[in-house]
Amino acid sequence: MNDLALSYPAAFVIGLLGSTHCLGMCGGISASLSMSLPVGRGFRLRQLSMLLAFNGGRIASYVVIATLIAWLSVSATGTWSSLGPPLRTLAGLLLVLMGLSMGQWWNGIRHIERIGAPVWRRLQPITGKLLPVRNPFQALLLGTLWGWLPCGLVYSTLGWAALQPTVPAAALTMLFFGLGTLPSMLGTGLAATWIQALRTNRWFRQVAGAAMVIFGVWTVPWMAFV
Repeated sequence: MNDLALSYPAAFVIGLLGSTHCLGMCGGISASLSMSLPVGRGFRLRQLSMLLAFNGGRIASYVVIATLIAWLSVSATGTWSSLGPPLRTLAGLLLVLMGLSMGQWWNGIRHIERIGAPVWRRLQPITGKLLPVRNPFQALLLGTLWGWLPCGLVYSTLGWAALQPTVPAAALTMLFFGLGTLPSMLGTGLAATWIQALRTNRWFRQVAGAAMVIFGVWTVPWMAFV
């Protein structure tokens, strides 16, 4: 199986395993969408529509960012083919750093997250104007902005998505990653207790972190250095 064929299910699994990180970064805003709704007839349907709109916007942002980065990456590697192995090594190291953070062994990924801070400082005031969210359209707009929140898990996956041979492949990789994060985000918004338990479960975090580290090590093109 080639790298491209493997990337989509692997991206989904990365998003799924990264649930604990997603809960810390986006879980609060997802839960607040539910709390802002008046309880009454059709509450669950309104709640679900809000959560799907917010997360749809969030995932759409990941796809847009991946498209922009991959466009630059594909252009660069097409001109300088020697950039391929270094870029893949960087992507692997980002995944390793994310795994170490998820396993609560070392939180060095926070330094990488600072890269997106200047963009987020400009977007954050706009998110405040959309609160409280009163309809799915507002939730969609909020999610679209929230997708730019500096996040080590997103950056790690973006680095890997940028390695795909085409721009559409990179966009699809981030789409599958976003879909992998969806169960935990929906569960948080719906106040699912088992999702909350995952966030504090040390065993789950360490297993997920170890899997991420292994995948990162596998991503590094070792043969290029032999």
